[in-house]
Amino acid sequence: MNFVESEERQALRKAVYDLGKRYGHEYYNRIAREGGHTTELWREAGKLGYLGVAVPEEYGGGGGGIGDLAAVCEELSAAGCPLLMMVVSPAICATIIARFGTDEQKREWLPKFAEGTVTMAFGITEPDAGSNSHKLTTTGRRDGGDWILSGQKVFISGVDNADAVLIVGRTEDAKTGKLKPALYIVPTDAPGFTYQQIQMDMVSPDRQFTLFLDDVRLPASALVGSEDAALAQLFAGLNPERIMAASFATGLGRLALDKAVEYAKTRSVWGAPIGAHQGVSHPLADARINIELARLMTQKAAALYDAGDDMAAGEAANMAKYAAGEAAVKAADQALQTHGGNGVASEYGLGALAVAARVSRIAPVSREMILNFVAQHSLGLPKSY
Repeated sequence: MNFVESEERQALRKAVYDLGKRYGHEYYNRIAREGGHTTELWREAGKLGYLGVAVPEEYGGGGGGIGDLAAVCEELSAAGCPLLMMVVSPAICATIIARFGTDEQKREWLPKFAEGTVTMAFGITEPDAGSNSHKLTTTGRRDGGDWILSGQKVFISGVDNADAVLIVGRTEDAKTGKLKPALYIVPTDAPGFTYQQIQMDMVSPDRQFTLFLDDVRLPASALVGSEDAALAQLFAGLNPERIMAASFATGLGRLALDKAVEYAKTRSVWGAPIGAHQGVSHPLADARINIELARLMTQKAAALYDAGDDMAAGEAANMAKYAAGEAAVKAADQALQTHGGNGVASEYGLGALAVAARVSRIAPVSREMILNFVAQHSLGLPKSY
């Protein structure tokens, strides 16, 4: 077992971090507050091959694993540019299509993912079902050679800047008549597909939307992979989602900690930097420890996933996401506290950062559901929900 990343991974991290710093947190916050998108950064990251590091080489990607993509996500976050759509588009959507898509779907979508010239959102959550894939009501029915998709989704990220959405719906099993999960690629300009922005207190260029699918007609090729493998396909995409969410969160934690440390070094009171006092330095040191522990579990989860061990990766990915969310919240809160009154001044950006870190405890899966998972699957305790 090697706890040191390869030279190639370390070089990738440095290059991505340098790119993120060229744009920086001020750029990110300004774009977000103006209601814009980080399109310029996204396109440059795609052109440099960073968004496509995990796409197979035969489709123009880097041929790496989810660990490489997670490193890109973390470094951009740590540099002040947390791109939420990295968790969704190249991680969930591209991974599912690469593993389970038809040859036609791979040829159509994967080169665009590799170049960063396409963005695909992911739609699973529903108003009444949450992320419970067994209670989803969005349904696809056959109509000749087409599919007709109807339903509603909520808290779907980045739809206004996406070319398509990978929708998790259900379709009727021809043998049993029961509904089972199915995945559909739905272009955002499809007739019957509409969306409405959800007003949020979070400062982010990647906004949240409610989706409405009113008898959206799709060709047969919109169905991803096999109908019979849809549940396996779904969970194969959720492990990368949790790994990426963990990397997103640890990057936020590093960003908050860097801001706090710099302030603690330069802010002088009573003739000494405030960082010289243990009341300031110890909580920051504790935050660093928790971030590093979360990063280590995230790297373990990525290594297990890239090795093809989906079951073990599922446990590790959930644990990593939990640890990273807790670490990010703690780091952001302590960074704000270190800044005192300046912590809530817009100039420093810590208020928005604290809210973004807090979301890491909720999405894409809540800390409580992760505890349920660990209690049931890791500890063998009775199912509690």
